[in-house]
Amino acid sequence: MITRLLKILLAASSLAYTVYLFTKAQTGAAIGMIFVTIILTLATLRSMRMVMAFVHLRQQNMEKAKTWLARINDNQLWPRQRGYYYFLMGSMTMEQNMNDAEKFIKRALQLGLKQDHDKAAANLNLAVVASTRRKLPEAKRLIKESKRLDTKGALARDIKMVEDAINGSGARVGGGRPSSSARSQRRKNNKK
Repeated sequence: MITRLLKILLAASSLAYTVYLFTKAQTGAAIGMIFVTIILTLATLRSMRMVMAFVHLRQQNMEKAKTWLARINDNQLWPRQRGYYYFLMGSMTMEQNMNDAEKFIKRALQLGLKQDHDKAAANLNLAVVASTRRKLPEAKRLIKESKRLDTKGALARDIKMVEDAINGSGARVGGGRPSSSARSQRRKNNKK
Protein backbone atom coordinates (compact mmCIF):
# COMPACT_ATOMS: atom_id res chain seq x y z
CA MET A 1 0.00 0.00 0.00
CA ILE A 2 2.81 2.39 0.87
CA THR A 3 4.58 1.55 -2.38
CA ARG A 4 1.46 2.40 -4.35
CA LEU A 5 1.10 5.74 -2.54
CA LEU A 6 4.75 6.57 -3.21
CA LYS A 7 4.28 5.80 -6.90
CA ILE A 8 1.19 8.02 -7.07
CA LEU A 9 2.99 10.83 -5.24
CA LEU A 10 6.00 10.56 -7.56
CA ALA A 11 3.84 10.61 -10.71
CA ALA A 12 1.81 13.58 -9.42
CA SER A 13 4.94 15.56 -8.54
CA SER A 14 6.39 14.79 -11.98
CA LEU A 15 3.20 16.11 -13.58
CA ALA A 16 3.32 19.25 -11.43
CA TYR A 17 6.96 19.86 -12.36
CA THR A 18 6.11 19.41 -16.05
CA VAL A 19 3.37 22.04 -15.78
CA TYR A 20 5.78 24.33 -13.91
CA LEU A 21 8.35 23.99 -16.73
CA PHE A 22 5.72 24.91 -19.33
CA THR A 23 4.71 28.00 -17.33
CA LYS A 24 8.36 29.11 -17.16
CA ALA A 25 8.66 28.76 -20.96
CA GLN A 26 11.21 25.96 -20.77
CA THR A 27 9.52 23.97 -23.50
CA GLY A 28 12.38 21.56 -24.26
CA ALA A 29 12.76 20.41 -20.69
CA ALA A 30 8.98 20.25 -20.30
CA ILE A 31 8.62 17.97 -23.33
CA GLY A 32 11.29 15.69 -21.88
CA MET A 33 9.43 15.65 -18.58
CA ILE A 34 6.24 14.62 -20.37
CA PHE A 35 7.92 11.33 -21.26
CA VAL A 36 9.12 10.85 -17.69
CA THR A 37 5.61 11.58 -16.40
CA ILE A 38 4.08 9.05 -18.81
CA ILE A 39 6.52 6.35 -17.70
CA LEU A 40 5.88 7.09 -14.02
CA THR A 41 2.11 7.05 -14.57
CA LEU A 42 2.28 3.69 -16.36
CA ALA A 43 4.46 2.31 -13.58
CA THR A 44 1.83 3.49 -11.11
CA LEU A 45 -1.10 1.96 -12.96
CA ARG A 46 0.60 -1.28 -14.01
CA SER A 47 2.76 -3.69 -12.11
CA MET A 48 6.00 -3.98 -14.05
CA ARG A 49 6.56 -7.44 -12.59
CA MET A 50 3.19 -8.50 -13.95
CA VAL A 51 4.07 -7.09 -17.36
CA MET A 52 7.35 -9.03 -17.35
CA ALA A 53 5.50 -12.22 -16.36
CA PHE A 54 3.11 -11.71 -19.32
CA VAL A 55 6.05 -11.13 -21.68
CA HIS A 56 7.80 -14.34 -20.62
CA LEU A 57 4.54 -16.27 -20.73
CA ARG A 58 3.94 -15.16 -24.34
CA GLN A 59 7.47 -16.27 -25.18
CA GLN A 60 6.69 -19.69 -23.63
CA ASN A 61 9.46 -19.18 -21.07
CA MET A 62 7.57 -20.60 -18.10
CA GLU A 63 10.47 -20.61 -15.63
CA LYS A 64 11.11 -16.88 -15.97
CA ALA A 65 7.38 -16.16 -15.85
CA LYS A 66 7.14 -18.12 -12.57
CA THR A 67 10.11 -16.18 -11.23
CA TRP A 68 8.45 -12.84 -12.00
CA LEU A 69 5.12 -14.00 -10.54
CA ALA A 70 6.85 -15.12 -7.35
CA ARG A 71 8.20 -11.59 -6.88
CA ILE A 72 4.70 -10.06 -6.87
CA ASN A 73 2.95 -9.23 -3.63
CA ASP A 74 -0.73 -9.46 -4.57
CA ASN A 75 -1.72 -7.00 -1.81
CA GLN A 76 0.10 -4.23 -3.68
CA LEU A 77 -1.87 -4.76 -6.90
CA TRP A 78 -4.97 -2.92 -8.02
CA PRO A 79 -8.11 -5.12 -7.87
CA ARG A 80 -8.22 -5.75 -11.64
CA GLN A 81 -4.53 -6.57 -11.69
CA ARG A 82 -5.12 -8.98 -8.83
CA GLY A 83 -7.58 -10.84 -11.05
CA TYR A 84 -4.95 -11.21 -13.77
CA TYR A 85 -2.37 -12.26 -11.17
CA TYR A 86 -4.60 -15.12 -10.04
CA PHE A 87 -5.38 -15.99 -13.67
CA LEU A 88 -1.66 -16.27 -14.43
CA MET A 89 -1.04 -18.29 -11.27
CA GLY A 90 -3.85 -20.66 -12.21
CA SER A 91 -2.55 -21.06 -15.75
CA MET A 92 0.97 -21.73 -14.49
CA THR A 93 -0.10 -24.33 -11.90
CA MET A 94 -2.49 -26.13 -14.24
CA GLU A 95 -0.02 -28.91 -15.02
CA GLN A 96 1.20 -29.48 -11.46
CA ASN A 97 -1.92 -29.17 -9.31
CA MET A 98 -5.44 -28.98 -10.70
CA ASN A 99 -6.97 -28.14 -7.30
CA ASP A 100 -4.79 -25.06 -6.82
CA ALA A 101 -5.29 -24.04 -10.44
CA GLU A 102 -9.07 -24.22 -10.05
CA LYS A 103 -8.94 -22.07 -6.89
CA PHE A 104 -6.73 -19.47 -8.58
CA ILE A 105 -8.88 -19.26 -11.72
CA LYS A 106 -12.14 -19.03 -9.79
CA ARG A 107 -10.60 -16.26 -7.68
CA ALA A 108 -9.55 -14.45 -10.87
CA LEU A 109 -13.10 -14.60 -12.23
CA GLN A 110 -14.44 -13.41 -8.88
CA LEU A 111 -12.10 -10.39 -8.84
CA GLY A 112 -12.85 -9.69 -12.47
CA LEU A 113 -11.00 -9.90 -15.75
CA LYS A 114 -11.24 -6.95 -18.12
CA GLN A 115 -11.30 -8.64 -21.52
CA ASP A 116 -13.96 -11.11 -22.64
CA HIS A 117 -11.37 -13.40 -24.26
CA ASP A 118 -9.56 -13.60 -20.90
CA LYS A 119 -12.82 -14.64 -19.24
CA ALA A 120 -13.30 -17.19 -22.02
CA ALA A 121 -9.80 -18.60 -21.44
CA ALA A 122 -10.47 -18.83 -17.69
CA ASN A 123 -13.75 -20.68 -18.31
CA LEU A 124 -11.99 -22.99 -20.76
CA ASN A 125 -9.35 -23.82 -18.14
CA LEU A 126 -12.12 -24.53 -15.63
CA ALA A 127 -13.77 -26.79 -18.22
CA VAL A 128 -10.55 -28.78 -18.49
CA VAL A 129 -10.44 -29.13 -14.70
CA ALA A 130 -14.10 -30.21 -14.60
CA SER A 131 -13.56 -32.78 -17.35
CA THR A 132 -10.61 -34.35 -15.52
CA ARG A 133 -12.90 -34.76 -12.53
CA ARG A 134 -15.53 -36.38 -14.76
CA LYS A 135 -18.00 -33.52 -14.24
CA LEU A 136 -19.06 -33.47 -17.88
CA PRO A 137 -22.25 -31.37 -17.56
CA GLU A 138 -20.29 -28.64 -15.77
CA ALA A 139 -17.49 -28.86 -18.35
CA LYS A 140 -19.97 -28.52 -21.21
CA ARG A 141 -21.60 -25.53 -19.52
CA LEU A 142 -18.20 -23.86 -19.13
CA ILE A 143 -17.34 -24.52 -22.77
CA LYS A 144 -20.64 -22.98 -23.82
CA GLU A 145 -19.79 -19.92 -21.73
CA SER A 146 -16.32 -19.79 -23.33
CA LYS A 147 -17.87 -19.85 -26.80
CA ARG A 148 -20.21 -17.02 -25.85
CA LEU A 149 -17.38 -14.87 -24.50
CA ASP A 150 -14.95 -15.59 -27.35
CA THR A 151 -16.55 -13.20 -29.84
CA LYS A 152 -13.37 -12.72 -31.89
CA GLY A 153 -12.68 -16.44 -32.28
CA ALA A 154 -9.22 -16.26 -30.71
CA LEU A 155 -9.84 -19.46 -28.74
CA ALA A 156 -11.95 -21.29 -31.31
CA ARG A 157 -9.33 -23.97 -31.98
CA ASP A 158 -8.68 -24.55 -28.27
CA ILE A 159 -12.39 -24.68 -27.49
CA LYS A 160 -12.91 -27.21 -30.29
CA MET A 161 -10.03 -29.35 -29.03
CA VAL A 162 -11.35 -29.42 -25.45
CA GLU A 163 -14.89 -30.02 -26.67
CA ASP A 164 -13.75 -32.96 -28.81
CA ALA A 165 -11.81 -34.39 -25.89
CA ILE A 166 -14.84 -34.15 -23.63
CA ASN A 167 -17.05 -35.79 -26.22
CA GLY A 168 -14.47 -38.57 -26.62
CA SER A 169 -13.56 -37.96 -30.25
CA GLY A 170 -10.22 -36.26 -29.76
CA ALA A 171 -7.18 -36.29 -27.58
CA ARG A 172 -7.78 -36.75 -23.89
CA VAL A 173 -7.93 -33.72 -21.64
CA GLY A 174 -5.84 -34.07 -18.50
CA GLY A 175 -5.09 -37.56 -17.29
CA GLY A 176 -7.37 -40.51 -16.90
CA ARG A 177 -7.76 -43.79 -18.71
CA PRO A 178 -7.97 -44.08 -22.47
CA SER A 179 -11.40 -44.65 -23.94
CA SER A 180 -12.53 -48.17 -24.79
CA SER A 181 -12.44 -47.36 -28.52
CA ALA A 182 -8.78 -46.36 -28.21
CA ARG A 183 -8.00 -49.59 -26.37
CA SER A 184 -9.80 -51.69 -28.97
CA GLN A 185 -7.93 -49.90 -31.76
CA ARG A 186 -4.59 -50.76 -30.10
CA ARG A 187 -5.62 -54.39 -29.71
CA LYS A 188 -6.41 -54.57 -33.40
CA ASN A 189 -3.03 -53.05 -34.26
CA ASN A 190 -1.20 -55.47 -31.93
CA LYS A 191 -2.89 -58.50 -33.52
CA LYS A 192 -1.59 -57.52 -36.94
